[in-house]
Amino acid sequence: MKLHLTEKQFRRLLDLVYIGNWVLNSTRENDRIKDYDQVESLVFSHCLDHGMSSLVELYNGEIIPSRAFAEGGIHEAIMAYEDEMFFEILAEELALRDLDADRATEENYDEVMERMEQYMGEFEAHGTDHISVELD
Repeated sequence: MKLHLTEKQFRRLLDLVYIGNWVLNSTRENDRIKDYDQVESLVFSHCLDHGMSSLVELYNGEIIPSRAFAEGGIHEAIMAYEDEMFFEILAEELALRDLDADRATEENYDEVMERMEQYMGEFEAHGTDHISVELD
């Protein structure tokens, strides 16, 4: 298979591959899905032919994204996504709890969304400052 990409498209592909592998493998510790690591290594190996050698390094015989790549802003994008997902999931869980429901259904959807919007407004204004948990 051949892909024809501009340099800019290839650079964006590197970001997508890195983010995808991060999502799939970052929490797996010693149980990583090796196929995804191999695809990441293969895609990043093309950096060497395109004047992007600073974006890769050799680790245990494998080409991996370099520290410069990882510290170049990609984790800020991942963290922004994680923060957004955290607050959306929390808002949904709190809304479902308030409505004593296990999940959003056709019948309660509007109420769940309204409650979620209220919680999201609170989180946007105050983050987690007004959240409290009572421990036993």
